[in-house]
Formats: sequence, structure tokens, C-alpha cells
Amino acid sequence: MKHSSIRVIHEEHASLIAVLRSMNLMVERGPEDRPEVFFDLLRAMLFYMDEFPEKQHQLKEDELLFPAVAARSAVARELIDKLAGARALGRRKIQELQQQLPAWEMLGDSRRPLFEANLRSYVEFCVDHIQLEEKIVIPEALRVLKEADWLQLDANFGNQGEPVGGRYPREPLYDRLYARIAMHSPASLGLGRYHTDWTAFSPLQSAAHGMRA
Repeated sequence: MKHSSIRVIHEEHASLIAVLRSMNLMVERGPEDRPEVFFDLLRAMLFYMDEFPEKQHQLKEDELLFPAVAARSAVARELIDKLAGARALGRRKIQELQQQLPAWEMLGDSRRPLFEANLRSYVEFCVDHIQLEEKIVIPEALRVLKEADWLQLDANFGNQGEPVGGRYPREPLYDRLYARIAMHSPASLGLGRYHTDWTAFSPLQSAAHGMRA
């Protein structure tokens, strides 16, 4: 991909949707005979979804890419405003799930239906959010931004393969957390390969399948 900034956004979207898809599949299967591993892994996934978007991913969107696109596209500007307004709802949803998981773990299956329903709602919310960015905001960016804009954006995004450089350097802590989640996830979920290969997991093509699987 020509613009490293867009490549970074794609890769981060792929990582987020891979975790969302894996949570859905895990919850559908249930704890089976390894409840401690199951609930520990779900806690780690929820923590990742709570921390990484706000402290890494959204900063680059909100302070770098989105303002540049909104300044040149009314279509993108209107959608970006709506996406920003929806962020508070997303935070409430993930925090509710973090509170409801211990209830399922400690009080048993009577609390499972509520968690499952709210997880499905959260996953759908996040997938819809990412799809709007992928289908509208990023194509608008590619259409309206000039070469000078891209040079500035790519420089500010920095080299995301290294923990230094750019205004928002890659945070190795989140890479290690993702690696831990991938390592302990059932092999059938295929989570690990999505972290580095955007083409292996396109949210536009695979998210709906993951939610139905």
C-alpha cells in the first residue's frame, strides 16, 4: 500500500475485528472443561478492546487522519462527527461487559444470556463503526488528500514497525497483550495470523462471517 498511514489503520482495524470475532466464537462455545482459561482470556480480550482503541488507534484517527479528510470533504466531515458522537456509547458497552463477565463466572449460567446478548450488540456496533471508516472515510481520504497531505500524515504516523518515531509511536505493551491473547486462544480461531497480515482478514469481507460462525 502506498500510504503507510492507511496501512497502519487497516492493520489496526484487522486486529480489532479479529479479537471481536474470536470473542463471539468463544462465547458461543462456552467455557467447556477449562473455565479458568476461558474467563481469563475473555477478560484479556475485553481489556484490549477497552484500552487499545482509545489509547492508540483512535488518537491517530482523531488527531491526524480525520481532521485532514474533514477539511476537504463534507461527506467525510459529517460521518466523522457521527462516529465521534458514537464513541461514548462504545465505551459504555465495553465497560458493561467487563462488569457482567465476573457475574457469569462467579454466579453461573443464569448470567450467561445477558452477557452473550450484550457482546453481540457490542461486536455489531464495533464492526459497523469500522466498516463506515473503511467504506467511506478512507476512500474519501484517498480521493481528496494531496501528496503533501500524505507525506505529512505518514511522517506523523511514524514507522509503526518500531516503538519510536512519529507523533504516536507504536506501544509494545499492546503488541505483547495481543500476542498473549493469540497464544492462548484456541487454534481453531486463527487469531494470531491476523495481527500482521491485513489481507488475511478484511473486516469488510469477514466480520459478518465471524459473527455468524
